[in-house]
Amino acid sequence: MPLTGIRVIDFGRYIAGPYCAALLADYGADVIRIEAPGGNDDRYTVPVADDGSGAMFLQMNRGKRCLTLKPGSPQGRDIVRRLVASADVVVANLPHDALVKLELDYDSVSAINPRIILATASAFGSQGPLARNVGFDAVGQAMSGAVHLTGTPDQPYRAQVNYVDFGTALHLAFGVMLALRERETTGKGQCVSGSLLGTALAFSNSLAIDHALNGIERQPIGNRSFSSGPTDIFRTRDGWIVTQIVGGGIFARWANLVGRAELVDDPLYASDILRGDNGAELSAIMQRWCIERTSADAIAELGAARVPAAPVLRPGEALAQPQVAAMEIVEPVDYPGTPAPAPVIRAPVDLSASPKAAAARAPCVGEHSDAILHELGYSDDAIAAFRADSII
Repeated sequence: MPLTGIRVIDFGRYIAGPYCAALLADYGADVIRIEAPGGNDDRYTVPVADDGSGAMFLQMNRGKRCLTLKPGSPQGRDIVRRLVASADVVVANLPHDALVKLELDYDSVSAINPRIILATASAFGSQGPLARNVGFDAVGQAMSGAVHLTGTPDQPYRAQVNYVDFGTALHLAFGVMLALRERETTGKGQCVSGSLLGTALAFSNSLAIDHALNGIERQPIGNRSFSSGPTDIFRTRDGWIVTQIVGGGIFARWANLVGRAELVDDPLYASDILRGDNGAELSAIMQRWCIERTSADAIAELGAARVPAAPVLRPGEALAQPQVAAMEIVEPVDYPGTPAPAPVIRAPVDLSASPKAAAARAPCVGEHSDAILHELGYSDDAIAAFRADSII
């Protein structure tokens, strides 16, 4: 596997750090998750197992080992130093002040191991008036302009899926791979840093460019699109579907399908941006067409005409689709105390010559503490003393 032999120490919390480390574990890295002796808060979000471990935890921490630790104690600091000395990558999405306090900032870890790569993410980066502030995914969404343009003029909406956190994790994983490649040449590690605000602004950058160069103050328009049409969500006889009509060819096929071939030559709809500007009437036409059909019939007709469309599914329906089964991306993973195997999706990318690691569940609290400490050179007596002193 591409990352066999790479050791990652994961001090991450919630999504941005842990998902970065999970992606590395998917392709063979030995990832050690560090938790407080009773488990971190993020372990218990949306509980699904008898021990309280949550849905997000099972996804973010698949394939990892767990060491419980009080890293701020004198004994904990010694363990952290040994971990850093043994590792290739440290992941820590903690505020900079917390990194310094725990001696996990780059100056501290590189003094122990010059080859170490530190991957860290914060809400707002390390400089500027908000650098010391904390934040979660919704903060990035709101400050990027995306929330303002989602929903209606009377009610902005944030996305329920934490795309800013996941995007930051992906950027960090990309940065770690770059740093590992650079280390092959220089022999030295470096710091890879990301931020929620930076990710959110990158994802919404085209909106900012539009405003900067066109001077248009866009307003929320529900599920329609500013730059295409009819791109919208439509009610059918038994549910909802979405269409995304982009490009003249697809628009022409759609117009013929719904019996409005004259729209192809209408100057109001001569380009994607004009179809977006005048999208309300196009959506009204499509809604009249959809309401006469079931979702399945509408999708079948649109698919036959090669018009992009999909049903709006509930979360419980998403993994049951035949297409998902055909893609073979869901890997059922047992976890102690869950009523059924967890349907975990690992890195949704395949390498033609490099397999993923075998699917493995998330760890129980402190499940691998003794084994990891033995690897670091601690004796049975020392480990027993750590446990007696509640260090692990």
